[in-house]
Amino acid sequence: MQESQPQHELTSIARWFTGHGEIASIQPLGNGNVNDTFLVEHGDGVPQRFVMQRINTTVFERPEEVMHNLVQVSQHVERKLSQEPTQPGERLWEMPRVIPLHFSEGHWVEAEGSFWRGISYIGATISVDVVSSLKQAYEVGYGLGMFHQLIADLPSEQLRDTLEGFHITPSYLADYDAVAAQASVPLTTQESHCHQFIADRARWASVLEDAKQAGYLSLRPIHGDPKVNNLMMDAESGKAIALVDLDTVKPGLVHYDIGDCLRSGCNPLGEETRELEAVVFDLERCEAILSGYLETAGQTLSEADHRYLFDAIRLIPFELGLRFFTDHLKGNSYFKADRAGHNLDRALVQFALTASIEAQENEIRELLDQLR
Repeated sequence: MQESQPQHELTSIARWFTGHGEIASIQPLGNGNVNDTFLVEHGDGVPQRFVMQRINTTVFERPEEVMHNLVQVSQHVERKLSQEPTQPGERLWEMPRVIPLHFSEGHWVEAEGSFWRGISYIGATISVDVVSSLKQAYEVGYGLGMFHQLIADLPSEQLRDTLEGFHITPSYLADYDAVAAQASVPLTTQESHCHQFIADRARWASVLEDAKQAGYLSLRPIHGDPKVNNLMMDAESGKAIALVDLDTVKPGLVHYDIGDCLRSGCNPLGEETRELEAVVFDLERCEAILSGYLETAGQTLSEADHRYLFDAIRLIPFELGLRFFTDHLKGNSYFKADRAGHNLDRALVQFALTASIEAQENEIRELLDQLR
C-alpha cells in the first residue's frame, strides 16, 4: 500500500506538518500491518525527521478519538517529564510527541479520503520480537512500568474508549460460542483439543471482569498493546527509552497490560512457533520483567491489584488463544493468516502457554509474593 502512494502526494501531506521548508526524503518505515508509516526527513541545514502515518480507518473507525487519546497522553507525559528534569547519570525516557499542523489548528489532516498524522521520531533505538536475555526482559518490564507510572495520575475519564470490548474475555467467549455453534464438522484433532481447552476454562474467563464489577479493580489509562516489540531500547546501552504504538491507549485494567507484556515476553519461542511441545512460560524472564515493572510502577498498584496479578498472567494468553481460534473458525476474517491453519496454530501456541502457566501456578504465586 505504501509503494502505491505517489511521491508528490506524500510531499503535499508532509508539508502540513513541516511548512514550506525543503523535504529531503520520504521513505517507508517498518513493516506494520495496520497503518502506513513513513519517515520524513526535512529542513534546511541540519535535517530533521518525523514519522508520518496514514491511520487505517477500517481498524480504527473513529480516528479522531484515537488522536484525542494520543494527544491527551502525550501532553500529560511531556508535562510530567518537563517538571522532573533529568539529572546527570539518570535514565532517559522519551515520549512520542504528536506534531501539530503547520497551516491550521489541530493534529491531523484528512486528504483524499485518508487520515494522516505526524509523530516525533525516536532515533538510535532497537526493538525485538522475542526477548533474548534477562537483561532485555528487565528492560521490557521497566519500560511498561515507566509508562504506567507516568500516566497513573491521568484521569481515565479524559480518554475515549476507542476499542469497545477490547480484553473483555466474556465477550470473546460469547463470540466464540456463537461461531462454534455454526462450525462445520467433522473436527480435526487439534480443533477438538481447542474446543475442550476452552470448555474447561469457560467459567473462569470472567475473573477480571467480575473483580472490576465488584469494585476490586478500577479503570485506568493503559497502553493496550504492550508487546515486547513496542518497547524501544537505546541501540548502544540496551536500556528502555520509549513505549510506542499508542493507538490502543484507552481506559482499561492495568492487568491487561501486565498480562499481555508477560505473555509476549516469557515465551522464548515466540508467537509463531510450531513446536508446541517446546512452548513454555519462562519463570526467569517472568521474574526479570516483573522486577523491572515493579521497580517503576509498584507504588501504583493496590493490594487488590496484586491479588489478581496471577489471574492476569493466566488469562491474557488464554484470551488471545480464544480469539485466534474463533477467527480460525470464522475463516480468518480478523487476524491476517499467511497459510491454511495459521490462526489455529497461533491458538495452540497460546493455549500451550496457558497450560504452562497453570502448571507453574504455585511457583508464579510465590514469585509474585517475593517481589511485592
